[in-house]
Amino acid sequence: MKTYSKLLTTLSLSMSMVLGAALPAWASPDTSVNNKLDYSTDVVYQIVTDRFADGNSSNNPTGSAFSSDHSNLKLYFGGDWQGIINKINDGYLTGMGVTALWISQPVENITSVINYSGVNNTAYHGYWPRDFKKTNAAFGSFTDFQNLISTAHANNIKVIIDFAPNHTSPASSTNASFAENGKLYNNGTLLGAYGSDSAGLFHHNGGTDFSTIEDGIYRNLYDLADINQNNSTIDSYFKESIDLWLGLGVDGIRFDAVKHMPFGWQKSYVSSIYSGSHPVFTFGEWFLGTDETSTDNVNFANNSGMNLLDFAYAQEVREVFKDKSETMNDLNSVLASTASSYNYINNMVTFIDNHDMDRFQVAGSSTRPTEQALALTLTSRGVPAIYYGTEQYMTGVGDPNNRAMMTGFNTNTTAYKLIKALAPLRKSNPAIAYGTTTQRWVNDDVFIYERKFGKSVALVAINRNTSTPYPISNLSSSLPAGTYSDVLGGLLNGNSITVGSSGSVTNFTLAAGGTAVWQYGAAETSPTIANVGPTMGKPGNTVTIDGRGFGNTAGTVYFGTTAVTGSNIVSWEDSQIKVKIPSVTAGKTNVSVATASSTKSNAFSNFSVLTADQVTVRFKVNNATTALGTSVSLVGNVAELGAWNASGAIGPMYNVVEASYPTWYFDVSVPAGTALQFKFIKSNGTTVNWEGGSNHTYTTPTSGVGTVTVDWQN
Repeated sequence: MKTYSKLLTTLSLSMSMVLGAALPAWASPDTSVNNKLDYSTDVVYQIVTDRFADGNSSNNPTGSAFSSDHSNLKLYFGGDWQGIINKINDGYLTGMGVTALWISQPVENITSVINYSGVNNTAYHGYWPRDFKKTNAAFGSFTDFQNLISTAHANNIKVIIDFAPNHTSPASSTNASFAENGKLYNNGTLLGAYGSDSAGLFHHNGGTDFSTIEDGIYRNLYDLADINQNNSTIDSYFKESIDLWLGLGVDGIRFDAVKHMPFGWQKSYVSSIYSGSHPVFTFGEWFLGTDETSTDNVNFANNSGMNLLDFAYAQEVREVFKDKSETMNDLNSVLASTASSYNYINNMVTFIDNHDMDRFQVAGSSTRPTEQALALTLTSRGVPAIYYGTEQYMTGVGDPNNRAMMTGFNTNTTAYKLIKALAPLRKSNPAIAYGTTTQRWVNDDVFIYERKFGKSVALVAINRNTSTPYPISNLSSSLPAGTYSDVLGGLLNGNSITVGSSGSVTNFTLAAGGTAVWQYGAAETSPTIANVGPTMGKPGNTVTIDGRGFGNTAGTVYFGTTAVTGSNIVSWEDSQIKVKIPSVTAGKTNVSVATASSTKSNAFSNFSVLTADQVTVRFKVNNATTALGTSVSLVGNVAELGAWNASGAIGPMYNVVEASYPTWYFDVSVPAGTALQFKFIKSNGTTVNWEGGSNHTYTTPTSGVGTVTVDWQN
């Protein structure tokens, strides 16, 4: 989600298209830092590039697009990639313990200044793209970008780019000269415009009212020209574009607005990234409001192959610490429920604020809630992401106030020191990076939780009540017997604890507003898997297994019961194995490891083996009439279609925007160049009615996208 303006209504457009702009010749080899697919050990720092640091004033926009006094927060302020480089080199970012930077979308954006309700607006945020194969000149050139990558990697920092294939720029259904009217370019060659779209590059279904998932996918987000991913030109264009950026050494991708693009296309898209020469960590933005739950959100996280920003976590932390509308008991419940719902909980990206939310710090209020929320996030499951300026207690309610210019680079704030103390633990103690979470002591104000991985343990205590200390008794832990100092050194009024031989902790008082972290780390002698990344791939793809205790001599990796040895094991270290996926039956399976001495590990569950390379196909069925409450889904002969199991059927299908009832449609990721057999089913609760007649058949394209339309068979 991002800055929007006004809602579009009816749209009817046409265009001409130019094909085939080549990739630039300067694309360089991948020189990324290690462990690109495992971010649980990292601390991500999110930067709105224009608002961080101006390192090169010569690339600042001119005229009405630029605000030198920062008075109009909708204009450019001058932040660029050189500014980020400078803050790496001067030690601000490295000193804080940041190991990954998430920067604004780097691609070329429109330069038009658009006036909405008397206020000039620009693409300072990076979300009004025009050419995904060029850079945003206000951020720098390709040389500047490569310098950023090189500088970051030299300092063991990964670089994540924002990427928004959902839309181009604001457009008008009635005024073709409005701004750039959504024009899309292929390395400088015009592909088409929103107002002349004979090639079908865009959706023209009006603006979404957000009432349904379907409505949000196939209609425009306000006046942003909505891209039609079910188009072979678009599909190829985005695969080429992301490969260009990955070839420059990008380590991760944050996909914008994943709730608003066809789920099947996104699965096909990320599978092509994982099958390519630059597989990286991916995560998407699916906004959830306060206390909002969504089965579609969970299904996407568990089955798309892409990870998600953990909005359920963020909203709960804001309620508990910022708003005080919920309690520590509620926080404990959310941590437990999300761990149960999401298959890959350690890959969910946690945060307390970002560019689409009010700043966490409230103007004029105590800074302790911000500090405690940071401490929780840095010691919890998932991948912690810190929004630029949170360590400087920046405030701001609503867009654009939550995206102000960085107020300073003070390394002596309590928040900065806290991040500096806790960030290294994610690499040094696997309990914090990978461990299970167990509640050890809780009431409305106090939460004491334990993270445990193998023999390594961390115990964290937080008292959000800044006026009342709490006596802590009957606390037990997995920490070995001994006395443990607070890792924070009393920064948040924490104390030391003593643990007995039985794991019981000697009674102590947790100070008002106090937070403490105690930890113990030990080498693992038994193999323990922490993560497999990516969580989806086809046979022949290389995946990375992270954990501890694998030994330094190659053993065996198992996908289900299929053993992988020899040359199919790419590398083997005590904490990481790279292995090629064997030819096994497609679908969900377990991954496990046996050391050279035949000691077997735990199983990493729900790894998704794809049948083959993926393409997107739109399945449509006509005349599928239903009663109220009944939905239509798709099932077929490959794992991607449920392997004839109704419980794995694809759907429920849609019937409003791109087709009208009783015609139903759905965009699905399926194996390329494959003869499919499929049928449709009607479901109402536990009642399932299968379509009659013979199986439908369709051979999928070897690349691009396809469409198959059939009639319902009674």
